[in-house]
Amino acid sequence: MADTRRRVKVYTLNEDRQWDDRGTGHVSSSYVERLKGMSLLVRAESDGSLLLESKINPNTAYQKQQDTLIVWSEAENYDLALSFQEKAGCDEIWEKICQVQGKDPSVDITQDLVDESEEERFDDMSSPGLELPPCELSRLEELAELVVTSLPSPLRREKLALALENEGYIKKLLELFHVCEDLENVEGLHHLYEIIKGIFLLNRTALFEVMFSEECIMDVIGCLEYDPSLSLPRKHREFLTKTAKFKEVIPISDPELKLKIHQTYRVQYIQDMVLPTPSVFEENMLSTLHSFIFFNKVEIVGMLQEDEKFLTELFAQLTDDGTDDDKRQELVNFLKEFCAFSQTLQPQNRDSFFKTLSNMGILPALEVILGMDDVQVRSAATDIFSYLVEYNPSMVREFVMQEAQQNDDDILLINLIIEHMICDPDPELGGAVQLMGLLRTLVDPENMLATANKTEKTEFLSFFYKHCMHVLTAPLLANTTEEKPSKDDFQTAQLLALILELLTFCVEHHTYHIKNYIINKDILRRVLVLMGSKHAFVALCALRFMRKIIGLKDEFYNRYIMKAFLFEAVVKAFLNNGSRYNLLNSAIIEMFEFIRVEDVKSLTAHVIENYWKALEDVDYVQTFKGLKLRYEQQRERQDNPKLDSMRSILRNNRYRRDARTLEEEEEMWFNTDEDEMEDGESVLLTTDKSKNDDEIMDHFGKFMERKKLKEGDEKEVLTKSTLTGRQSPSFKLSFSSTSSGSSKSSLTSQSASTNSPGSPGSPGSPGSPGSIAKSTPHMAAITTKGGLIGLVDYPDDDEEEEEDSDEKEQSTPLTKKSRLGS
Repeated sequence: MADTRRRVKVYTLNEDRQWDDRGTGHVSSSYVERLKGMSLLVRAESDGSLLLESKINPNTAYQKQQDTLIVWSEAENYDLALSFQEKAGCDEIWEKICQVQGKDPSVDITQDLVDESEEERFDDMSSPGLELPPCELSRLEELAELVVTSLPSPLRREKLALALENEGYIKKLLELFHVCEDLENVEGLHHLYEIIKGIFLLNRTALFEVMFSEECIMDVIGCLEYDPSLSLPRKHREFLTKTAKFKEVIPISDPELKLKIHQTYRVQYIQDMVLPTPSVFEENMLSTLHSFIFFNKVEIVGMLQEDEKFLTELFAQLTDDGTDDDKRQELVNFLKEFCAFSQTLQPQNRDSFFKTLSNMGILPALEVILGMDDVQVRSAATDIFSYLVEYNPSMVREFVMQEAQQNDDDILLINLIIEHMICDPDPELGGAVQLMGLLRTLVDPENMLATANKTEKTEFLSFFYKHCMHVLTAPLLANTTEEKPSKDDFQTAQLLALILELLTFCVEHHTYHIKNYIINKDILRRVLVLMGSKHAFVALCALRFMRKIIGLKDEFYNRYIMKAFLFEAVVKAFLNNGSRYNLLNSAIIEMFEFIRVEDVKSLTAHVIENYWKALEDVDYVQTFKGLKLRYEQQRERQDNPKLDSMRSILRNNRYRRDARTLEEEEEMWFNTDEDEMEDGESVLLTTDKSKNDDEIMDHFGKFMERKKLKEGDEKEVLTKSTLTGRQSPSFKLSFSSTSSGSSKSSLTSQSASTNSPGSPGSPGSPGSPGSIAKSTPHMAAITTKGGLIGLVDYPDDDEEEEEDSDEKEQSTPLTKKSRLGS
C-alpha cells in the first residue's frame, strides 16, 4: 500500500487567480542532476508520470498554511501549492525545504530575498528588524507611509509582517479605529484604510488569521469602508449584519463548522466587494487570500460530509411530501452550493463526496424536485444534476436503467430532463442548451464503461432508444407532418436545432441503434421538411444531419435515401436559393462534391438519373458535371466490362504489387513443370504477343486435354462478375487458335457464390469496384492451388481462402474446358 503521508494534490494558480487541480501523486525530495540541487518531485499515482519537478531555491519564499498546505511562487504570476493528505507528510517536506534554505522548521514562511539590490540588501541586513512607531492617533500618518514604502521591497515586506505579528499591532490598530469613528476623525480613518489595505498586500497567512478572527473581521471591514477616493464611506458592515442573513436550512450542531462558514462568507465578501480591484502589480500579492478562501471551502465540505446526521435530515426533508415549497427551495439551494463547494476537493475526496450523496438518494430526490412547478427550484436542481453528470455519468446511467424496470417512461429521470429541455420558457432557451449538453454527455459512448461481464454502451443505448428517443424526437415529428414546418417561430426553430444537433451526434457515434431508428421511423424525410424553414440555421441543421449520414457511406442509408427520393428536398432548397452565394449554397454543393470525390456509385446514379435536368445548368462549379461524368463512366463499365481494365485497379495503391513479387512469380512459372501442374496447380502468364506464344499454348493445351479426359465432356461455363474485397474469384480459362497458328488467351472470372442483381458485389450493386476483364501489357502471373486465388493480395487473404474452401465443399466444381479452333 502506498504511503499516504506523502500523498499530495498539486495546484497551480491560473490567470483568473483560481487554483487549478493538476493531479494527485506522491511527493519526494531528492537531488536532481539536471537542476543542480535538491528538488521536490511529485509522481502521479495513476501512471507514475512526473507532475512536478521543482528545485528548492534558497531565495524562494515557501509558506506553510493550515498544517497540510505548502505554497510558493516559482516565477512571476506562477504560484504552486501542495495539499497533503496528512499533516505528518507536510511536516516532513517542510523540514526538507527549511534544511535546504537553512531555516528553522518552526517558521511558517521562509524569507524572500529576490529583486533586492546589493545596496538595499546590505542596508536592510545591517538592522536586525523593522521598528514600528507607537500605535497612537498622532502617528497614523507615519505608519501609513511606512507600510506604503515597504511594499515594493520583499525583504521589507517580510520584516514589516514580522513586526506586525510579534507586537500584536493589528488589534491595537483596530482599537484606534473605534476611537477615530467616535471622534469622526476622517483623516485618521483614511490613514487606517491605507494601513489595512497594505497589510492585505503583505500576503501573510499569520496576519490573515488574526484579521479574519471572529473578534476582528468586522472592524477590518469597517476600516476598509473609508476609501479616501470616495466622498462618502461604504456601508459594508450594515449589509453584512442587517441585509445578509444566515439561513440554516438544517440546524448545524458543530459550532466550529458554523464559525468557519461565517468566516468564509465574510472573507469572500472582502475579496469580491470590499477590497479595490488590484492593479497588475498588486494582483499576485493577494494569492494567499485566494488560497485562504479555497482551503476554507475544502474544510467546510469535509466537515459537512462527516456529519451523517445533517445529511440524513437534509435528504429526508427533500423527499418528504409534507415539506412546503419554500422550505424545499431553501434545501435545494443549499444542496446546489454544497455541490459547488465540492469542486474544490481532491479527486479521492470528491469520489467519497458524490458516493455519499448517491447513497443518501440524491437522484430520486432530484426526480421529485424536477417534477415541481417552481422554475427557480427546477433551475437549481438542473445545476445539481449537471455536477453529477459531469463527475460520474455512469452513476446516472445505472440509476435510470434500474428505474426503468419499476416506473413508466413518463416519469423516468432522463425523460423529465428531456421534457424540461423541450418546455424551457426562456425565449433564448438557455436552460435547454444546458440540458442538451447533459444529454449529450449521457449518450456519449466515449465515457461508457466496458467490463468482462457487461458493456454499458450496449445496455444503455438499447434502453435509451426504447424508452427515451421517442420523447426527444416528439417535437420534430409533430412539426413535420406536412410539406412545410407547421410551426416556424424562432423559439420552436431553436428547439428543433438543438434536437437535430443531438441526433447528428447520435448518427456519428451510435451507428447501429440510430440507423434502425432513422430507417424505421423515416426520420430523415421528416428532418428534410425543415429545409423549407424560413430560419436558415434550421435548414442548415437539417442539411448537416443528412450530410453526416451520407458521410458514413453506408449502403443501408443510401438505399433508404434513394427509395424515398430524399434528395428532392435538398435539390428544391438549392434551386429556391437561386444565385445567392451563402452558407446554404456552399453546404449543398459540398455534399454533392463529397459524393463525387468519394465515388459513391449508388447515390451518383440516383442523383443523375432523377435530378440531372434540374442541375445541368449549374456551371459556376464543376461538381454536377463531374457527377455526370462519373455516372457515364460507371454506365460504360457496366455496358462493356472489358473496358474496366487492370489499369483502373492499379490506380489504387491497395491493388499495386511490388516489382519483386512480379519477378518471383515469373520465375516460379518458368520453374513449374507439367508434373507439378498435374497435381492441380496451374500457372498462367499474361504477356504481349511474342515468339513464346506457341510454347505457352503447348503447356496449357496438354494440361487442358488431360483435364478433359478425367472429367469428361461438360458444357463450358463462361460468366463475368465483379471482384470485391469480400469475394474470392475463380477464373475460367478459354483458349482459341486461328488457322494461321496464332493463339489467344482470354481471362474471365466467376464469383465463388451466386449474386442476386441487387446484392453487394454484383455488377449493378453500389460500391463494386468493377471486374477484371482485360489483360494488361505488363507481365503478371496467377497461381491457383485447390481453388484459384485472385490477382490482388488483400490483408485478409487467409480468411478469404478459408471461406472459399467452405464454399467449394458446398457447390459443384466449375468445369474448365479448352476450345481449339482450326
